[in-house]
Amino acid sequence: MHEEIARTREAAFLNLTKAAEYLGISPNTLYVWRHRRQGPPSFRMGGRVMYRISALDEWVMSQEQADSRSNAALNPLSQNPMKRTVRTP
Repeated sequence: MHEEIARTREAAFLNLTKAAEYLGISPNTLYVWRHRRQGPPSFRMGGRVMYRISALDEWVMSQEQADSRSNAALNPLSQNPMKRTVRTP
């Protein structure tokens, strides 16, 4: 029983190094993002910086939706062009 709980906890959280590996970025980048309060949400557990895997996945999806190349609603090329107005003197 205790082994199963320990494995679940181990799988649910990643430290900074493993979270960076999970995201495919350098640990330094993740450290800088945390320092600037950017990037995925993190917290301290026992003095160590930890990331919940589900929060990393949600953060990646939000980044995809914020990018106009992934979100057609934000792509300016998917909208009809505005008509020019002619000024009369």
